[in-house]
Amino acid sequence: MRLHSCQYLVLFCIISILQPSTGLSSNCRCMPGDTCWPSSDDWSRFNTFIGGWLVNTQPLGQPCHDPLYIANECRSLRQQWTKPELHDLSSSSIMAATVANETCDAFTPRSKPCTLGAMVLYAVNASSPDDFIQTIRFSQERNIRLVIRNTGHEYASSSNNAMLSLIMHPSYLGKSTGAGALSIWTHYLKDIDFLNYTNAHYTGPAMRMAAGVQGTDINKAAYLKGLVIVAGECSTVGPAGGFTQGGGHSALSSQYGLSADQVLEWEVVDGMGRFLTASPTQNPDLYWALSGGGGGTYGVVYSMTVKAFPDFPVTGVVIQFENKNPSSHSFFEAVGHYHRHLPTYTASGGMAIAQITHSTFLLTPLTLPVYTAVEAKRLLAPFLQELHKLDISYTMNITESPSYFQHYTKLIEPDLMQLVQNAQYGGRLLPLDLIQHNNSQLTNAIQRITVDGVTFVGIGLNVSSSVTGNVWNSVLPAWRTAAITVILSTDWPTGANLTKMKTLADRMTTKWVPILTALSPDSGCYMSEARRQTFTI
Repeated sequence: MRLHSCQYLVLFCIISILQPSTGLSSNCRCMPGDTCWPSSDDWSRFNTFIGGWLVNTQPLGQPCHDPLYIANECRSLRQQWTKPELHDLSSSSIMAATVANETCDAFTPRSKPCTLGAMVLYAVNASSPDDFIQTIRFSQERNIRLVIRNTGHEYASSSNNAMLSLIMHPSYLGKSTGAGALSIWTHYLKDIDFLNYTNAHYTGPAMRMAAGVQGTDINKAAYLKGLVIVAGECSTVGPAGGFTQGGGHSALSSQYGLSADQVLEWEVVDGMGRFLTASPTQNPDLYWALSGGGGGTYGVVYSMTVKAFPDFPVTGVVIQFENKNPSSHSFFEAVGHYHRHLPTYTASGGMAIAQITHSTFLLTPLTLPVYTAVEAKRLLAPFLQELHKLDISYTMNITESPSYFQHYTKLIEPDLMQLVQNAQYGGRLLPLDLIQHNNSQLTNAIQRITVDGVTFVGIGLNVSSSVTGNVWNSVLPAWRTAAITVILSTDWPTGANLTKMKTLADRMTTKWVPILTALSPDSGCYMSEARRQTFTI
């Protein structure tokens, strides 16, 4: 049976080359309790060898469970649990309940045992490439599962605003954790350097960032230099990790392309323990694979160098309207009109994030680089006129900012930084051709999906060759013809019944995503926003 593109990528990404053959099947890693598992003395010697950087996992939720229950600490922890910073600073915490499987959850009953479950057992708080090398060697010699972690963002979602919550975390595959695993924790590698870069393909300003640098770090650093970097919407995601290595869409993507399209070179330790530079001219196969082929797969990235661009003014637009008369077709006619005009916005360098439920439409924001408010109104006028014709009342706010960083801090960062929650997810890349020739079918599909209580998030962008030029990387080719990358979600409230939530996850796989797949059979999905559920081959 033929695999769909998205399914192939999910399989492709989880087959890691970081573990060369040790004479045992790669499916039979040494686990705690096995006779091959290192003794306490072995771990102690390894810790001494790497300078004392080994971290023994202590689950964050421990104070909420017997026999270590502490009421005040548990209450405080629950209050902070939805803040991404709490998990960013942990060497082991898993944000997504689907990945954690309720392992030492702060909200499960006090009497439920706190176990490590899917969490890593140990992490190396890496400070140099040599830490990478020694950890890889130790894991190979002992046949221990190895994973790579920066922040632990695992597509677990943010914010009371359902749409904004969907784009917070760049991976729902659980690749930064694993039962019985040893982790290379890159979070405290925070160096940022600016340089004038020259090679056969690019001459201009560039930023070199270490693996632990986060979006908020590079956005501010670039702003202070009068520059911009193609980074993600969530400020706490680490660009050099699964974000860029998985492709990485950005509010600036219609201006410059995906994050993977900006990479000039990588510094990486490969599965043989070699510290390498990977660029179009040095180790080009490794450069190609790292630039869009999936994080934690081909090596452990120590640093990434990317293009930087001169800063510019940005206008942001927020539009909202409601389905006040469900018996009327006007609301979904308006949704159809929006998608018909969307290619005009993205061809103008804009990137649009639209949340659609069965009762609400929220565009928040439409990012328009180098546009003024007057120009933005002119661009949107045809769509707004159609809303008037349909007798749909709407609210619209237009905000001018003198720099991208100021636009980001006003309209993107505040909402995305609120809460960490959970949901069932699915994704699909919808091609431009679908909007141009079968827009009514797309509208009908959205109506069929949202009537079940599913939220449809359409991130409109243009990363075609007309924007990116002749880039050479492993980004899924379907991106180059896509007009929208879609995220579908259903709610997962705190304390919800796990069996019921998994049933909804199955429906995502068997019902709602297939509706979009039928419209785009030769497409795929954004690797970092793929559904994690099992499927039949």
